[in-house]
Amino acid sequence: METSGGIQASLAGRYASALFSLARDEKQLDSVGRSLDQLNQALADSREFHQLATSPLVSRDEASKAVAAIAGQLKLDPLTTNFLGVLTRNGRKGQLAQVIRFFRLLAADHRGETTAEVISAHPLSDQQIAALKTKLGSRAGRDVTIDARTDPQILGGIIVKMGSEMIDASLKTKLNRLAQRMKSDSPIAASMKG
Repeated sequence: METSGGIQASLAGRYASALFSLARDEKQLDSVGRSLDQLNQALADSREFHQLATSPLVSRDEASKAVAAIAGQLKLDPLTTNFLGVLTRNGRKGQLAQVIRFFRLLAADHRGETTAEVISAHPLSDQQIAALKTKLGSRAGRDVTIDARTDPQILGGIIVKMGSEMIDASLKTKLNRLAQRMKSDSPIAASMKG
């Protein structure tokens, strides 16, 4: 699997690969995937959970108790709950977001899909995601899973990363290009060329 080779190069990737292998062997890919989606949503929605997951100031014991409570509250499957406990006890809770991302890539590859990371300034609607899936699917020649996230710093537009290809149609990049063109077209720049 080409995807897993690149993923294995990072710590989060090794954790994600271990979880993926265990979930695949236990025939729990769907339930683990749903649980990871819930965790990912909780990271995005809850400032407290995000701080817990990323702060080095929270001790392993405190984090383990909090993670166990969150797993129960979210009704995560047992495999994901155990994995989350291991991640926390090993002091790797800060890797959770990357583990989720890598697990999704591995699961998509396993299903014969390509994953496209999509960054937009504002959340995309279901219609926009469906249209993007169709367009990217015809371009890739296979089904595409969208891994969407928001980044207000791009101002508007969209950035799509699929495999080694990147399409940057963000407003921030367009404004930067315009600024560069304006600098190179200025009378001072023109007089320096001659």
